[in-house]
Amino acid sequence: MNAATRTAFWTASLPLLLLPSPSPAAATAPSDPAFFDAKIRPILEEHCFDCHGPEKQKNKLRFDTTVGVVRGGESGEPLLHAGLSAESYIIKRVTSKNPKDVMPPKGEKLSTEEIDLIRTWIDAGAMMHGKEQAQASLRITTDHWSFQPVKPPAIPEAASLKAFARSEIDAFVAQKLEAKALSPSPAADRATLIRRLYLVMHGMPPTPEEVHAFLHDTAPDAYARLVDRVLDSPRYGERWARHWMDVVRYADTDGFERNKERKTAYPYRDYIIESLNADKPYSQFLKEQLAGDSLGVDAATGFLVAGPFDSVKSSDKNLTLMQRQDELADIVNTTGTAFLGLTMGCARCHNHKFDPILQKDYYAMQAVFAGVHPGERPLREKGTPETALKLAELKAREDEKNRELDAYRKIAPPFKPVASSGGKRPPVTASLNEESFAPVEAIAVRFTIEATSGSEPCIDEIEVFDTSGKNVALASEGAKASASGTLPGYAIHKLEHVNDGQFGNEHSWISNTKGSGWIQIDFPSPAQIKGVRWSRARDGRHLDRVPIQYKIEAVAPGSGSRKIASSEDRQPFVGKRPADATFANLPPAEAAAAEKLKKEAADLKAKISELSHVSWVGRFDERPAPTHRLYRGEPTQERELVAPDALSVLGTLGLDAQTPDKLRRLKIADWIASAENPLTSRVLVNRLWHYIFGTGIVDTPSDFGLNGGRPTHPELLDWLAADFMSHGWSIKHTLRRILLSATFQQSSAPNDGAARIDADGRFLWRYTPRRLEAEAIRDSMLTVSGAMDLKMGGPGFYLMDVVNENVSHYFPKEKYEASDFRRMVYLVRIRAAQDGVFGAFDCPDGGSVMARRSRSNTPLQALNLFNSSFVTQQSELLSDRLLKQAGLSPAAQASLAFRLFYGRTPDAFEEKNSIAFIGAHGLQSFARSLFNTSEFLFVF
Repeated sequence: MNAATRTAFWTASLPLLLLPSPSPAAATAPSDPAFFDAKIRPILEEHCFDCHGPEKQKNKLRFDTTVGVVRGGESGEPLLHAGLSAESYIIKRVTSKNPKDVMPPKGEKLSTEEIDLIRTWIDAGAMMHGKEQAQASLRITTDHWSFQPVKPPAIPEAASLKAFARSEIDAFVAQKLEAKALSPSPAADRATLIRRLYLVMHGMPPTPEEVHAFLHDTAPDAYARLVDRVLDSPRYGERWARHWMDVVRYADTDGFERNKERKTAYPYRDYIIESLNADKPYSQFLKEQLAGDSLGVDAATGFLVAGPFDSVKSSDKNLTLMQRQDELADIVNTTGTAFLGLTMGCARCHNHKFDPILQKDYYAMQAVFAGVHPGERPLREKGTPETALKLAELKAREDEKNRELDAYRKIAPPFKPVASSGGKRPPVTASLNEESFAPVEAIAVRFTIEATSGSEPCIDEIEVFDTSGKNVALASEGAKASASGTLPGYAIHKLEHVNDGQFGNEHSWISNTKGSGWIQIDFPSPAQIKGVRWSRARDGRHLDRVPIQYKIEAVAPGSGSRKIASSEDRQPFVGKRPADATFANLPPAEAAAAEKLKKEAADLKAKISELSHVSWVGRFDERPAPTHRLYRGEPTQERELVAPDALSVLGTLGLDAQTPDKLRRLKIADWIASAENPLTSRVLVNRLWHYIFGTGIVDTPSDFGLNGGRPTHPELLDWLAADFMSHGWSIKHTLRRILLSATFQQSSAPNDGAARIDADGRFLWRYTPRRLEAEAIRDSMLTVSGAMDLKMGGPGFYLMDVVNENVSHYFPKEKYEASDFRRMVYLVRIRAAQDGVFGAFDCPDGGSVMARRSRSNTPLQALNLFNSSFVTQQSELLSDRLLKQAGLSPAAQASLAFRLFYGRTPDAFEEKNSIAFIGAHGLQSFARSLFNTSEFLFVF
């Protein structure tokens, strides 16, 4: 798209669909376009045409054409929101109380009757003659290649390369080679080919037995059957899941300053592996990650919340709004890059400077995900009818134990903590806390929670008393509650419960952030307040989310605030269940019975948690908060309401702002996974090509926009995309196509003449060698040493020692156990920290999307492979294996080592020098030297 095209893209002239003159017949229905002609146009003509008519268009706003009304003004804010008059810009301006904003600025203002007519028309759909044509004329367009429909091209013929072009893929490659005066390389030898295939597809070398079987299989379809075996292996899903985890920024900690562990994130990782191994259609795989909670696959929505999460919340409302915007930006941007290959984030503050993405499109996509919140929930697919019955039985027993405990609590003497020598107040309790202070005038009270006894803080009621003893915080008295955030998905935990006058866990608020949050209650008018009373659960039954560090501030009628109470003058919290300390005051037999009940209830709670299979896969609001376009991306600068929608250049979802959360995500998933979407299939097959050859046909796999790379083989890309969709969106089908091509089976030998024309090998005259990634290097080491543990799924292993405080700290391990010898895809991935050995090999930490890894070459990499405790340990294990399997002969030991490392036997020179090296330096040093060879660390 050149500069002229871009200019035309944003400023294309539009047909002026003139509004008709008023009809003499009265319109009977506001939804009829004739209603506009008869009732609304005369109002606009009388009050608006002078400044926004045929002769003058102030702020580029025009009311005398259908296009003008539909388009709005230069600010980009639409005049109308069909069905929502209260959110419509025209209503806001004609009803404004600000003399600088009210329209019209001069002359007679609109009457109440006229405003009501416009409201009625908008709420009925804002119908006008020619509205659909006007909307179509305003729709943005682009001639950029990636937005054009996928059409399978004709298979080319390369006259001079017919012998090479054995498949459709080869035909496209041969055509480009011929045009560049290049020739393909000869086929790789069988030993090289099987090792290449295993390293690319499994991230581990083949065993000597597998190499031997392939080398001696003389059947014509030997290689094709080998490809099938490789794709059918569970090792394939583990290898390619790691690629997808890079694309979706997966890690097992939150990131940011606290960087807490997510011990329940791994079900999403296991879901990826299982889906790839089962060859789940990519269209279904995609849909499940966006809307798995509606499709019976709860673990899949781990995609939405796999990114970093700032768990440190603030009492600053603006900061809280920005944090929420950042959460949604992470989801929108990752969805755009992972599935569509577009940089959506550029449109957060303004229309995209290069690609056909409007700022409105960004917030329409944000509205799709407005109901998504980071957090945990149970995985329903892990449950069975038997599990459900067991859970119901356990919960019934837990309720029974709690009822029995309540009976003991009622007869137990009240808990009265003894003041410390410092004269501090008693510690916080779950059931009731009172704060007294000198009377102060306030228009609001803010309760800021800084730490809890565990998990997200919970408050069942906040009461604020004035000097007459009246509770001025009650919603029934006109007080309004706001908060940093509310845990979604629970009817009994709503913000409105915090000042509804009802007590107990069933009428409480829970923050959406572990250990912190804030609530503010604004009074209907200023009040002289002297006390605050609050509780986590007034009935004393639920004592697990108690705020133990907090401050309470009075907001003055001006802009200032002052602290009126806090936990600083309280004794330390007495454990998670302080109220049960009263059991010690019961008679011995009853106290023992109560303590036994406590233990039984706790055991039941643990069993319920275990059976519930809670996982970090997000929580969802059924009715998401409204989404507005934000001026320059500022959360406090809301503009017009935006309904959930797709990219306007590619169509619409046809949803309104009241659409429930699940339907929003189902609709966007269907739209992205549609065969009509030109981006989805192209992006995916390009990713497959990228991981097989080291560089994609488009070398920017997550940017198919104007700033991204141009495809070297555009016809091949479209042929692959069309073939992919026509074969049921099967990833294995497309991989099989590529792996069976002569292009993949070429030798990697250098050619000076070809290198002068195409040094990077982008036109595929050979298979270009490259170093393995960190995971494949470590997995290959474990494979050849014989230490590999192929256990699949479940919680991961650690290469870091963890110190959990308010902020988690991670320290690279120096010693490794057998439990650490699993495939690296199962590593607990720590954000903002890397393990001491393989982190140096450009290994992403999940802090951001990593669609294409860099391949650096640093001294630290060489030192880690030569001197690290891990490599030393693996060298010892390998020397033991060589001794056990090859005996004491250095020649036999060298032969076995070469077959393990390289899939071949040593030549005469290598054998001679290996025997000498083993004799001079020992078997362990020999093993360590092989771990550092290029032939082991590279795929050729």
